[in-house]
Amino acid sequence: MMKRNFPSFLLYTLSFFLLWEWLRPVKQLTDTDNLETFIVFLLLSFAVSFFRIKGIWQSIIKLLFILFSINRFHYEEGFFHLSWVKSFITDIANNIGLLAGRQWNDLSNEFRTLLFFILLWLMVYLIEYWLLNRQRIFIFFFMTLVYITVLDTFTAYNAKVAIVRTVVAGFAVMGMLTFYRIIQKENVSCESSYFRKWMAPLTVMIAVSVAVGITAPKAAPIWPDPVPFFTANNPKDGASGNGAGPHRIGYGTNDGALGGPFIADGSPVFKYEADGKNYWKMETKDMYTGKGWNASGATPISYRQEDLVPVYSIPDTVETIKESASVMMHEKYRYNFIMYPAGIQKILTIQPSDPNGNRFLVDTTNERISYYNKNQEPVVPHGFSVDFEIPKYKAKDLKQTTSMDSSTFFYQKYTNLPVGLPPRIYELAEEITAGKTNWFDKAKAVESFFGNTEYSYDQKNVAVPGSNDDYVDQFLFETKRGYCDNFSTSMAVMLRTLGIPTRWVKGYTGGDFLEYSADDTSKQYYEVTNNNAHSWVEVFFPNQGWVPFEPTKGFSNDILINYEATDGTSSFNEQTTPPPVKKPRKDQLDEPKTMEKEDKSFDMKTLWEKAKLMVKNNWKKTVLILVILTVISVFLYRIRGKWLPYGLLLLYKFKKKDKSIDAAYLILLTQLDRYGLKRKENQTLRNYARYIDSFFSTREMTRLTHFYEQYMYHQNLPKGTWKESRELWENLIKKTIA
Repeated sequence: MMKRNFPSFLLYTLSFFLLWEWLRPVKQLTDTDNLETFIVFLLLSFAVSFFRIKGIWQSIIKLLFILFSINRFHYEEGFFHLSWVKSFITDIANNIGLLAGRQWNDLSNEFRTLLFFILLWLMVYLIEYWLLNRQRIFIFFFMTLVYITVLDTFTAYNAKVAIVRTVVAGFAVMGMLTFYRIIQKENVSCESSYFRKWMAPLTVMIAVSVAVGITAPKAAPIWPDPVPFFTANNPKDGASGNGAGPHRIGYGTNDGALGGPFIADGSPVFKYEADGKNYWKMETKDMYTGKGWNASGATPISYRQEDLVPVYSIPDTVETIKESASVMMHEKYRYNFIMYPAGIQKILTIQPSDPNGNRFLVDTTNERISYYNKNQEPVVPHGFSVDFEIPKYKAKDLKQTTSMDSSTFFYQKYTNLPVGLPPRIYELAEEITAGKTNWFDKAKAVESFFGNTEYSYDQKNVAVPGSNDDYVDQFLFETKRGYCDNFSTSMAVMLRTLGIPTRWVKGYTGGDFLEYSADDTSKQYYEVTNNNAHSWVEVFFPNQGWVPFEPTKGFSNDILINYEATDGTSSFNEQTTPPPVKKPRKDQLDEPKTMEKEDKSFDMKTLWEKAKLMVKNNWKKTVLILVILTVISVFLYRIRGKWLPYGLLLLYKFKKKDKSIDAAYLILLTQLDRYGLKRKENQTLRNYARYIDSFFSTREMTRLTHFYEQYMYHQNLPKGTWKESRELWENLIKKTIA
């Protein structure tokens, strides 16, 4: 054990600077705030370790600091108000359920902060272990260098100075630990003059090495830089990229170049209260270019809050269910665009409200709704409520459409295709819909086609079309791997080859269930994140309007289609879901899963919901029970010398093998140390055994040590030795019962 002196203080300080290098890039590369608090936590952790405060008090000090920091970051109530503790415990229970369901992106900020503190706590513990026990820190030093150099290579973080700091601190720590290891190995006293004589040349060596490394000329690289290879668009052989490289998932306005992988992002976008989950539209696109989608023009129309929203409404020929929903935007939402369910009627009670009347602008070409103030300046909405209608389609009505006047501008606009579209797309669409006579059956055939095992949902290994490639053709016939943009675009284009009007829709899926509404138990809260960004297809039927279809593998839109049977009863399409009910339905995840996994996730989530509700309703009792259990645990730990020996005796009573002496002897040494008979540093086992025998006035420890050494050197004992050894061992264990 190192003494508390200046060399050990310097060792702890340099170790702190090494760990600090892991935190420096966090603020630059993420949106993490209050980084200074985490640095103070590291200083506190190293300080309590340096002053050798008892482990239980170290844990209490760190835990109080963590709770105080979380309260300051995320709660308005004071630290000593119990109301925030109740909310925090409920939040922990909810997030443990999310962890069990592997919904990493849905974790709350409070729980993420707690996990980050725990991670720092573990890292400090590991450094203490490497410093005090192993006296080796090369692995951590090497990992730190790899960490900052990788960030310097692949991110905007500049690690030139960080590398110098890490090298200086790392070599200094390794040099000091080498000194301590030599002192212990040679069993000599550690005088301050020895330490100075060791550190002087070590300091000079590090200083000269750093100076030479900084000032010396650098040779040009021998190998080409591999970074552009990894970060390039990576189009297929012989094709050049078009700029559609890896991007972060979420809503965006530019869809001219689709393709390539995306990075998941669980940042919340909005939360809504409704009777059930709904898809939320942001806009539509009508012009396919071969690489992506554009709007064919712009036809903005201004209207006020009290007016009906001027988007394409559901025809009167379709039966509907009137619904309403309240939307609360996340504080980081930066668009002035409003998301809305299909069948929207009115937007009500929007915030912030304009005293002169709220103004909206709808581009009827792409049906995107924007919000402005009285000066026609864009305003980011904080929240609003909507009235909308849910259509109840009838299959017999949908199947009536077999053709449409092809001379109209509307028809030509929504069946337009780029010149040079590969003929095999036309051929595949004809093959899929062979024998189908109406538009609805053809649309369902194309939608079902993507359930084929040839096609797989993938967010990472997704190709980017080259300059001579068509986006749909590449997906249908070459890669057969992609996400919603690939599936929805391919369906829309294939239906257009058949002369069926389609448009491409962008928005969000229904999100994840949060909780029941406190004011109305028939309504539920759902949260929508960037990971819920999605695209799908709408097909136009003259007597039914725009009808949504969901071709993406693993997804299902909440539409209701009634199939009337011959006996007058009705049944529903298996791929559609029932209309919204008064209880939360299973969450529709962005990443598809098998039914078996979905059922398992549902059961686990239900279990955690019940646990969370129980904690919420009985939080005072829960806290009291936790406090009582903690006190009992601490008390039992403090008096472990009185009850632990009985457990050890019971554990080894039924062991028969002679090799049991190995573990039993080490346990005895620990128990003797706990009793107060500490073994001195560098004291041999035989000398220690004589000391124990003199203390207890016996010869048992010496005899047991003889058997242990015989086993250690020969890895074998005469048969039946353990029986005699166990008796000696039990007698000594009983003597330690305090």
